[in-house]
Amino acid sequence: MAHRTVAVASASGLHARPAKLFVQEAVRLGVPVTVRLGEKAVPAKSMLGVLSLGAVQGTEVTLEADGPGAEEALDALVSLLSRDLDAEEALDA
Repeated sequence: MAHRTVAVASASGLHARPAKLFVQEAVRLGVPVTVRLGEKAVPAKSMLGVLSLGAVQGTEVTLEADGPGAEEALDALVSLLSRDLDAEEALDA
């Protein structure tokens, strides 16, 4: 099983818009990915699951995936979480 650990960069953590973008990308990639924070693990394609982690800015989460495309999916999701999606929204406005 492939895994990556990444600190959440968005100012609001994995809440609201950043969580929505993360979940949309996880669904689009089509690879089952699990997000783990401590002992709690949730599917990356579950908005309620991701929100339930309560990950704030700077929190380290571990992403896990297995099967074809796992490495690429993890790379894409780590890249997304490594950006401050809140700041990018302000620039888009």
